[in-house]
Amino acid sequence: MRNFSSLIFFSVFALLVVAHRPGQTSAAETAAPLRVGIVGLVHGHVQGFLEHSLHNPEIEIVGIAEPDRSLGLQYATRYGFNKDLLFSSLEEMLERTRPRAVLVYTNTYDHRRVVEVCARHAVHVMMEKPLAVSLEDALAIEKAAHAGKIQVLVNYETTWYPSNRAPYDLLHENALGDVRKVVIHDGHSGPKEIGVGPEFMSWLTDPKLDGGGALFDFGCYGADLMTWLMNGERPETVTAVTQQIKPEIYPRVDDEATIILTYPKAQAIVQASWNWPFDRKDMEVYGQTGYAITVKRDDIRVRRAGGQEEQVAAKPLPAPYDNSISFLRAVVLNGMNPDGLSSLQTNVTVTEILDAARRSAASGKTIRLPASR
Repeated sequence: MRNFSSLIFFSVFALLVVAHRPGQTSAAETAAPLRVGIVGLVHGHVQGFLEHSLHNPEIEIVGIAEPDRSLGLQYATRYGFNKDLLFSSLEEMLERTRPRAVLVYTNTYDHRRVVEVCARHAVHVMMEKPLAVSLEDALAIEKAAHAGKIQVLVNYETTWYPSNRAPYDLLHENALGDVRKVVIHDGHSGPKEIGVGPEFMSWLTDPKLDGGGALFDFGCYGADLMTWLMNGERPETVTAVTQQIKPEIYPRVDDEATIILTYPKAQAIVQASWNWPFDRKDMEVYGQTGYAITVKRDDIRVRRAGGQEEQVAAKPLPAPYDNSISFLRAVVLNGMNPDGLSSLQTNVTVTEILDAARRSAASGKTIRLPASR
């Protein structure tokens, strides 16, 4: 009888071990809030996250890794979270709290290091755009993610715009014909002009930590959208022009950028600016037989062959494609394939485009991308 009891005990123990292997999800975990950590508090988008998602029932914040203790305490006071959540290092936070995923609000240069550390701990990553400051770093992130069997997602505000999904659907329904030209506008009047915090400003205007100025800060949106519209196809050539219209404010980085992407039968013009009088994130998609122009986040202007232009509301995005937290849960807990705008594959191409655009602007020459990476 004693041997039979021991057998039952060790069988149950073995089942529990299997059920809690890193990377696997139990039924209880699927129903419970997703355990997440926050890495860094220096990216301004963390403020919006803390304002709107700090108490989101879909997640449980178990730790915050921020080496600047004073900044961490400042945010704890402002947003009312327990200062015991604060850790000085990513490694310590991961080892002590065991999150399933992390949300990254560091400078862009640190993305590679964060992913490489998280990959060793089998922790998934969602970072703020863009993916990386160079193609070299993007490929290193891809290698680490594959080795650690983790998902790496890139969060763009525009991913959750119903107006952006509408042209994509129209193209794939052949309602506009094949895509021929896309013009994408993203920008505002400038980081200083809109009042970003000092911790954000310090690295956003540092060419090493940000990769560039408006070119990387806003050029990434257009490169992401165009790569998605083209079903992941890489452009043949990248040509970019950058300017420093306000060198007295931004002496080390560009504040104005235009990127031209060419494909065998299509072209994209990506306009990224820290000089517009008003903030904007919109695009124009022209096919062979019609066009769709996004109007803010919820509407589109559409004209098809034989018809007149009309402005209509875009269809609401279905869950979990309507917000970053639900999307992250679906990927981590339900095993959903993260294709499209947030996917690592798409964003390696985005980084390749930005890297080439930076070289084009510096040399004054068009960069022809190799046939394959």
